[in-house]
Amino acid sequence: MQISDQMTPIELRASVGLAGIFGLRMLGMFLILPVFAIYAHGLPGGDNQTLVGLALGAYGLTQAMLQLPFGMASDRWGRKRVIYFGLLLFVIGSFVAASANDIAMVIVGRSIQGAGAISAAVTALLADLTREEHRTKAMSMIGATIGLAFAASMALGPLLYQVIGVPGIFELTGVLALAAMGVVYAFIPDPKASHFHSDAEVVPARLRDVLRDGQLLRLNFGIFALHAAQMAMFVVIPFALRETGNLPEAQHWKIYLPVMLCAFAFMVPAIIYGEKKAKLKPVFVSAVALLLLSQLMMTALIQSFWGIVMMLLLFFIAFNILEASLPSLISKLAPARSKGTAMGVYNTAQSLGLFVGGVAGGFLSHYAGRSSVFAFGGAISALWLVLAANMKTPPAVRTRMFHIGPMSAEAARELSRRLLGLDGVTEVNVDPEEGSAYLKVEMAGWDEEGVTKLIEGGM
Repeated sequence: MQISDQMTPIELRASVGLAGIFGLRMLGMFLILPVFAIYAHGLPGGDNQTLVGLALGAYGLTQAMLQLPFGMASDRWGRKRVIYFGLLLFVIGSFVAASANDIAMVIVGRSIQGAGAISAAVTALLADLTREEHRTKAMSMIGATIGLAFAASMALGPLLYQVIGVPGIFELTGVLALAAMGVVYAFIPDPKASHFHSDAEVVPARLRDVLRDGQLLRLNFGIFALHAAQMAMFVVIPFALRETGNLPEAQHWKIYLPVMLCAFAFMVPAIIYGEKKAKLKPVFVSAVALLLLSQLMMTALIQSFWGIVMMLLLFFIAFNILEASLPSLISKLAPARSKGTAMGVYNTAQSLGLFVGGVAGGFLSHYAGRSSVFAFGGAISALWLVLAANMKTPPAVRTRMFHIGPMSAEAARELSRRLLGLDGVTEVNVDPEEGSAYLKVEMAGWDEEGVTKLIEGGM
């Protein structure tokens, strides 16, 4: 067996295609974010900000409830069938929201959108179509695509609002989901065989251990808090920008575009420094502190246009750094055999944060004023800062995955023992049934040649 450093054409095609599906779906989700609150205010029932926040966050609740079951269903019914079904739900929800005449029907549409929770099924399909040694690279392509979709939506959302309005944006999201179904059919290869992948899927038997791991719980709370603060903020920011700067909502892209570009420019060197210099915890904790500062300052500057702009810049610098570093921390701190389970719980916490943030932001702005929304963001950020400051320093390791083929349990134990004896190998999990080896290795100085020889020899 020869371990190649290059993806095969099928692996590359699958990675690009599935990243595109994630991107199309996420773009559809995010496009309404900068303009929805203003649009909803004009709908019957939209004068109740609690309902507006519920409409924004409703998809997070159904997504949190269904993404793990959808992933498990894909093991039984087939990856593509589940993905088609989920995308169809998203299409239906998009057109329900587009045709809504009141805020209640928008909530129904958004809930149906979220019910199309295909993330786990798409990840499982990607695992079927890529070798273990290239799976991290493929997952990184999906992560980068989601980040780009979010950044693009901040600029495109206000522009599209001017041209087609929010109903038109919902219709566009439905069309994008239909296009994603076409990509699955015409572009994504059919896997030769689908089987379980512990690095990419949830193992129900390991959920209890993951949910009791204090280090992982800190990170799960973190992604919950980050997205709760984000969603709560967008219940009030569109109004604040319009009123303090006399800036029509269709022009808000002039704020979001430079803010997102500047935030990205700060994020890249911060992540490189944290990973290359093994300083990920200081970078991470500093970003949480910056998030807290942006929320606290926003409570005082919500009446100042340029104050809002500056705090948006601080928020998105922190947001981008944290969004990029949290999955890396999960990978470093989760046991190798439970990585897929840890990521499944993490993704569920993220979706719950979207729901709670939308509802909390709407409720607080309606009953206690706009500053209270940022006080909420500040409170959960402060708690996160305490948890982050006391977290264990993540080891300077990365995960490497290899296909080893079926072997006996005794041979797997012997291979594990010999791999652990090599320099720089800190953790090994050999799954004889899955035919895979998951290693955690030091960032530099690990015996890659020795690992390769043992893997190729199967002993």
